[in-house]
Amino acid sequence: MLSFVRPAVVSILAFTVVFGLAYPLTITGVAGLAFPRQAGGSLAINGSTIVGSTLIAQGFSRPYYLHPRPSAAGKGWDPMNSGGSNLGPLDPALKDRIAAAAAGLRKDNPDAAIPADAVTTSGSGLDPDVSPQNARLQAPRIAVARGQTIAAVQALIDRETRGPVLGFIGQAHVNALAVNRALDARYPMAHRGG
Repeated sequence: MLSFVRPAVVSILAFTVVFGLAYPLTITGVAGLAFPRQAGGSLAINGSTIVGSTLIAQGFSRPYYLHPRPSAAGKGWDPMNSGGSNLGPLDPALKDRIAAAAAGLRKDNPDAAIPADAVTTSGSGLDPDVSPQNARLQAPRIAVARGQTIAAVQALIDRETRGPVLGFIGQAHVNALAVNRALDARYPMAHRGG
């Protein structure tokens, strides 16, 4: 009996050391050396203050900020409780939520086409990016709130628009935090809040 137990225990210990300790530490070390910014969370820093991460959405709600996608993570944009709503396409609650979000957007843009990402949540509920169409839809609201022209805000959004990775992976996108930091730098507000 002991001849069967000993190899099993040794295997468990060996695999724990190799795959539970050595491999993760090696990969973490390589990532830290090769991609230090990304491995550190892609943090956005103003002076000595961390203001967010370009990888995790924040709940910007003020009219002078670019708003991220709606979030189903916890009570909204909660990185400790990420996840989608798990509402199916035929669920009346999903239909009602999308209709309410669309109605809110139509108040400011009665004739505009509403992009899907402006009214739907991402799989994680923490997607930091919006589509260029979603960002352009918000430009008039931001311009009015900041006392700027729509063209000026649109030009800033266009500068922050990124194409697909390597030109073909994914879609064009706009990082909400990057745009909001650029807006604050270019057109500062006297009194700010989230």
